[in-house]
Amino acid sequence: MENVHSSAAKTTVLPDLQWYEAPLTDTRMDVLSPLAWEELACRQVGKGAAPVMHLWRHPSALVIGHRDRRLPYAPQAMERMRSAGISVCVRPSGGAAVMLDRGVLNLSLILPNPQRAISLHEDFRLMAGLIAEALAPWSAEAQTGEITGSFCPGDYDVSVRGRKFCGIAQRRQAKAYIITAFVMIEGSGTERAQAVQRFYAAAAGDTPADMHQPDYPRVNPATMGSLAELAGVPSVEAYTASLRRVIESRAAIMSVDRSLVQPQGWAEQMAALRDRYDLHI
Repeated sequence: MENVHSSAAKTTVLPDLQWYEAPLTDTRMDVLSPLAWEELACRQVGKGAAPVMHLWRHPSALVIGHRDRRLPYAPQAMERMRSAGISVCVRPSGGAAVMLDRGVLNLSLILPNPQRAISLHEDFRLMAGLIAEALAPWSAEAQTGEITGSFCPGDYDVSVRGRKFCGIAQRRQAKAYIITAFVMIEGSGTERAQAVQRFYAAAAGDTPADMHQPDYPRVNPATMGSLAELAGVPSVEAYTASLRRVIESRAAIMSVDRSLVQPQGWAEQMAALRDRYDLHI
């Protein structure tokens, strides 16, 4: 584990950003919709549009990774959650299963990559640094390093006192890329982890002891926490305002181009993602 030094984020020059805070969707909205939006926005950034900071939430969703979808009973487990009113999708970026609700803020920094050269560790440190600096009004204890037992584990988990509140992943296109993160702000980290734990139990099924056990994260609900629980952050809105101040301290923030808010081909992109990452895995 290592401390997240906000100075690391401060020394990284951010380009001017389009800031798009999507309205909170209702439960009927497919959680794949904001991911399809990001695919289209990333293409536009690759063609020369200004970089984008995309913020969004969903009231009730499970977003899983490619490996999760390959578990033997994943389709049945996904359908069971859909029947319970939870939107489910397989995301195009890396990582594993994440439970979303109104208390979880999703952040995506969409940047150009004309030379097709990406420094994965620097980009993850940048996002972790921004997230930690936005937390500074309430806590300076953010650390990075994998939290064993967390859901969607990774080297750049962001935690406070050993409990994870944020995970970071990346999605690449030909001439642009997306650094994406979830930040649990309100509510119970343990309850979200328990929901992910139940999904994995259903998706993996009962495997005899003498057979190869499916490969998936073994979730320990005690490893997860929200920023309300860990640092007293009062609301998603308060954290979002702090994050905006952090961004504004090093880059100009522009309103999002209206052509991006309702881009052409959005429905088609959703269908293409579902066909590629869900139906035919």
